Amino acid sequence: MDISSQQALHRPVLAILTMDDDNEQFRGNRSNFIDLIRTGYEMGVSVCVITVKDLRLRSKRMIGYLYNMESNTWTQQWIAIPHVIYNRIPFRQDEALPEVQQTLQACLKNPHFRFFNAAFFNKWTLFEWLSKTSTTAKYIPATRKMTSSLELESLLKLYSTIYLKPIRGKAGKGIMKVHRTYQLPTRKPEYRLSIQETKGSHILKSATVPLLWTKVQEKMEDEEYIMQQGIALARHRKRPFDLRVLVQKNAKGEWDLTGIGARLAGRSSITTHVPRGGSIDDPAKLLASCFGSAGARKILIRAKKASLAIARQIEKKSGNLLGEMSMDLGVDIGGHIWFFEANSKPMKFDEPPIRKKSLERIIHYSLHLIRLKNAKTNGTPINAIQA
Repeated sequence: MDISSQQALHRPVLAILTMDDDNEQFRGNRSNFIDLIRTGYEMGVSVCVITVKDLRLRSKRMIGYLYNMESNTWTQQWIAIPHVIYNRIPFRQDEALPEVQQTLQACLKNPHFRFFNAAFFNKWTLFEWLSKTSTTAKYIPATRKMTSSLELESLLKLYSTIYLKPIRGKAGKGIMKVHRTYQLPTRKPEYRLSIQETKGSHILKSATVPLLWTKVQEKMEDEEYIMQQGIALARHRKRPFDLRVLVQKNAKGEWDLTGIGARLAGRSSITTHVPRGGSIDDPAKLLASCFGSAGARKILIRAKKASLAIARQIEKKSGNLLGEMSMDLGVDIGGHIWFFEANSKPMKFDEPPIRKKSLERIIHYSLHLIRLKNAKTNGTPINAIQA
């Protein structure tokens, strides 16, 4: 089975946008792209891959990559301008290139197709957006930009534990934790800096904030950071956990919950991210171990409400069309929901039901966008992949 020109004829076309690559044609998670291509095929949509380099907005056609499922190979082929373009440029440094930014802005303004998830999120910008409305502010931990030792000291006076997070970080990379304790019998403060590594963390101690700041700066590597109030997360067998939530637009173009997973922190890790030693678990089970079955159900309902409110606010403030986002939500020991992070380029969810639904929703939402556009243009015929 492949997506040939005959099979694709008259089908709507969804293009996955990524970057070209000198060695491998294009960048990105190919298995993820193939899964979406298969799902599209089953649902009557032709899905292909295009690169920023090959995107020709002023032409009637461009080069795309098609996948042959029988031979497990990719081939280049001319395609008409797609009906929908889905941004999956995989790296921030690529997306930040001036020529890429110019192309993305042109995509946003192009009247011939719909373009969604135009950019990676910025952690600091997200917290600014979400803290300015009552519907989402209640989910936001105290968060500040980290610019000096005085700023660090001021937050440590308010909270005994704070997290330091790179503004453009991903999958827990670069996260640090600071915990303030007091030495006995002098009651002098001591600061323990936990630095996240691949599968664990190591600790550095400092007697003063200026000494702590020096160590933090060494680890920041010129990255911009935020500081965030540490939350006493609910625990399962003495290990903290949080929720991984996927929200997407459905066939009606409305935000909806696709699924909720859970991630349990590794024994020596300061985050729950799987690449940093965390593990996948069942959210209902973990929550029930802390709050009982009835309590777990109520928290999951509240998590859904929170995630949808957050998604709507982020899209509203971004000013761009969004089709999906994943979120990290914490649940504290009192059962309160906290927002930690959102990602506009969600990684694959390993839970099979969530994974299947997530692929279908990308196709459903693309079809919704096409219907809207066709309605505005009085049902202009579909142009598909062409030989």
